[in-house]
Amino acid sequence: MGEGRIGVIGGSGLYGMEGLENIREVEVDTPFGAPSDAYIMGTLQDRELVFLPRHGRGHRIAPSALNYRANIHGFKQLGAEWILSVSAVGSMREDIHPGDLVLPDQFFDRTRGRVSSFFDQDVVVHVTFADPTCAALGQIVYEAASKTEAAVHAGGTYICIEGPQFSTRAESRIYRQWGVDVIGMTNLPEARLAREAELCYVTIAMATDYDCWHESADDVDVEAILTLLHRNAKLAQDVIRHAVPHIPRERSCPCSTALQYAIITAPEMIPATARERFELLLGPYLT
Repeated sequence: MGEGRIGVIGGSGLYGMEGLENIREVEVDTPFGAPSDAYIMGTLQDRELVFLPRHGRGHRIAPSALNYRANIHGFKQLGAEWILSVSAVGSMREDIHPGDLVLPDQFFDRTRGRVSSFFDQDVVVHVTFADPTCAALGQIVYEAASKTEAAVHAGGTYICIEGPQFSTRAESRIYRQWGVDVIGMTNLPEARLAREAELCYVTIAMATDYDCWHESADDVDVEAILTLLHRNAKLAQDVIRHAVPHIPRERSCPCSTALQYAIITAPEMIPATARERFELLLGPYLT
């Protein structure tokens, strides 16, 4: 859309962005229903930001109940082209300590029945997803994160579980054997949909605990996690502030044309109702 806006999905503990100016709330209707909350728009360092609390303000919506399609489509409607997704995660590696920051570049799916494609009827679309995060945006975020006080881990695999329960001890140990780096409940559907919406997507994962595999550390303690979440919210805002000035206004990465060769259905076979529903996503390719 050429507006160069930067989307921020606030995870657990991050419900706003200090320093935003010209703040306004915008409610968005999408073809896929209602997003988690109103979007908060504002200006940060001369750039337009679009912020959405993933679980709604007050953390009202569980991971399995999130309307991921509406959330991502809403960003697209508001002219966002980049998405910085902030998330709390468990560490699956000894050297990723609680309080560390991880920028995963791969995902592994352990969810059940999540809706994670816009194209569920009338149109068949197969986007390339071998590299699910934007490398160009990831490098910018890594350099920004390196300016903070946190230890930063570039790359890694995020295993996405259904939740809302944390893992059993057996699950946690098996996931470790698979070689994953962090564990969470939300980011894979977002990444898939962002790719389908031709948005650049990066996860900023904040480690809060060692899941329950670690023999010497305590099992997942919600009170301890909440304490760390408040610290991580400030850290996430610092990363975003450092990154924003370096995010370009124009894109040249593959994310921006992800649908160009991905539409399998013959254009003449796409009904008018589908063309209307998918206009924002497919419009440029169906003329």
